[in-house]
Amino acid sequence: MELLLPLLAATLIGAGVFLVLSRALIRLILGLSLISYGANLSILLAGAGVARDAPPLLDLAGPHNDPLPQALILTAIVIGFGTTALLLVLAVRAYQATGTDHVQELVERPDPMEPPEVFADPEHPSVSPEIGPAREGPR
Repeated sequence: MELLLPLLAATLIGAGVFLVLSRALIRLILGLSLISYGANLSILLAGAGVARDAPPLLDLAGPHNDPLPQALILTAIVIGFGTTALLLVLAVRAYQATGTDHVQELVERPDPMEPPEVFADPEHPSVSPEIGPAREGPR
């Protein structure tokens, strides 16, 4: 068991690096997630490796682990889920806009341009500092 968890962490990080090196955007995002899971498991193994005596004001016998690595990992998991969800939404939107999910093609392809007369809300066009406010006529 002592060797299984470090091997699992190394496998997660290795698979993540393999996915990050691919050209597909979804594989890149999944690879970053696997790397973060492997790093979280490594932090947990490093923090829980040494059993300590009972903390102050606690008279229970037995090995006690430091709760700080567990709290840091829990925070990292929550932030990782949010970041992964954001990246997946951005990847889907990039695929919808460009029709491809290959990173090199996304870099080489110019940004899709919308004509300036198309607004998100035609009744209330945006006020842009370059264009100025929309004028409806003399007042």
